[in-house]
Amino acid sequence: MSGSKRTLAGVATAVLLIGAIGGAAMLYANRDGGGKESASSALSVYAKGSLAKLLTPAPTPAPDYIFKDAEGRDVHFSDFRGKVAVVNLWATWCAPCKIEMPTLAALAEHYKGRDDVAVVTISMDVDKAVPEARAFIADYPPLAYYADPKFQLPFEFPGKGAMPQTILLDRRGNVRAVLTGEADWASDEAKALIEALLVEG
Repeated sequence: MSGSKRTLAGVATAVLLIGAIGGAAMLYANRDGGGKESASSALSVYAKGSLAKLLTPAPTPAPDYIFKDAEGRDVHFSDFRGKVAVVNLWATWCAPCKIEMPTLAALAEHYKGRDDVAVVTISMDVDKAVPEARAFIADYPPLAYYADPKFQLPFEFPGKGAMPQTILLDRRGNVRAVLTGEADWASDEAKALIEALLVEG
């Protein structure tokens, strides 16, 4: 075989090897990524209507973060294990937060009396804004007042600081869905999403 033919044969072999390695890598990546995506992919069907921006990441434990109830007692997300928790991060200075609050109150009213669903609205208001936040949430029973005095929770979840930010936790305490921005949490799609998480057990 001449030198030029040997060179062409070598190049062809290298191309085939690179293609095979690349194909295998892509297959592995797709298989791995597919596994992660499939964990919550079934919930993506509820990303429609006012929940069109809903994200359904792979399940991850809620952060081990302490926030406060109305009496100043420590609260952990683990306190809500066994329930589907709709966690809403809001503030009085956030107009979309205030606009969607009636729908969260309606959602809480819809599941009132049940021990397997919790709507947890956590205020990011601090210092002088706290009395206003308490008064605001008091207008929307049966919602309870919770607060994050450090204003860090929005950065602990996938929304990375966005407000409002609503996170759905399954009964095991895993983050299953996240939506940043205003939504109608009393909508049929919101209730269907919660029911889907309840069915998982």
